[in-house]
Amino acid sequence: MRGFIMVLLALESAGLYSLLNKYAQGSSLEALTIQFEHHPWHGLHAWDLVQPGFMFMAGTALALSLDRQQKKGVPWSQSFKKALKRSGWLFFWGVLDYAVRSSGLSFELWDVLTQLSFTLLVAFLIFRWSFTAQLLVSIGCLLLTEILYRCIHVPGFDQPFTDQHNFGNYVDTILMNKINKGGWVAINCLPTAAHTIWGSMIGKMLLKHQPASSKIKSMVIGGLICLAAGYTLDLSGVTPIIKKIATSSFVFVSGGYAILFLALCYWWIDVRDHRRNLQFFTVVGMNSIFIYLFFEIVGDRWFTGYIGAITNGLLQLLHAPAFLQGLVASLSVFGLEWGLCYFLYKKKIFFKL
Repeated sequence: MRGFIMVLLALESAGLYSLLNKYAQGSSLEALTIQFEHHPWHGLHAWDLVQPGFMFMAGTALALSLDRQQKKGVPWSQSFKKALKRSGWLFFWGVLDYAVRSSGLSFELWDVLTQLSFTLLVAFLIFRWSFTAQLLVSIGCLLLTEILYRCIHVPGFDQPFTDQHNFGNYVDTILMNKINKGGWVAINCLPTAAHTIWGSMIGKMLLKHQPASSKIKSMVIGGLICLAAGYTLDLSGVTPIIKKIATSSFVFVSGGYAILFLALCYWWIDVRDHRRNLQFFTVVGMNSIFIYLFFEIVGDRWFTGYIGAITNGLLQLLHAPAFLQGLVASLSVFGLEWGLCYFLYKKKIFFKL
């Protein structure tokens, strides 16, 4: 599942979705291609579910990692030091991802890795708590977010669900002295901690010695409850679904879809034993942090444009249409990035924080 998510992100970074959406505008395909873009504000597109899925799977991976450490007799203090180190590195790379601009250096906290540095640490600190206690903490994160947005009235930032005028924007002026023009806010790390906590809770459940059917039933019920809660909050007008400020309704809905998708993967792969042809995703998922940093930093600033210049130049000699040039460039970039992951996988080189 993590590999599938990373493949989607790599294709987006390679420019495939923006290309398809550009040429689908005004056609019957636009309703499909627009699903690979973030919803502008109140609403939900399929692409809005990718980042929550990434943070959810980070929690599941955390559960598997901590289980292995406990079986090896690693003390909690050592695991804590490792968790702190991981969070520190995630924060560093998240800041670096946005730091280098053509206009100079910039300090921004909107990258998913900076968000993950906080959510993973929270999930770790409460990992040994009971299921009920972990669930209450995750709900508490959502309630606290609701209170902060609704009850703290700062002039100019007292409209809870209005872009550029909400509490999240105000916090950004304090942390970074700027507001994201796209509407993203750094305080999203608080409500989306629920995604990582839920991922770790599901991971703990999957490690239990109980029938697979019982695990699947629990995941399906949990996912449906999250969907019902999120859509009820939105449709009733209490809290709109807005990804860019990670409203509680959005966290519930996106978390519900993540849980259901993991249940589907678990049933199809672990229960039905359909393991063939999964290496395409596995090689990317095994080096998820590496490939994310590669296409975000190296790819975005050099590699994608360099490969595109080569493929476009060759296709221009053949008088290929612009769409074909863009398509070949995007797929070539992705193919080379996947090949790099495959090379690392075969050499058993895995980058971890």
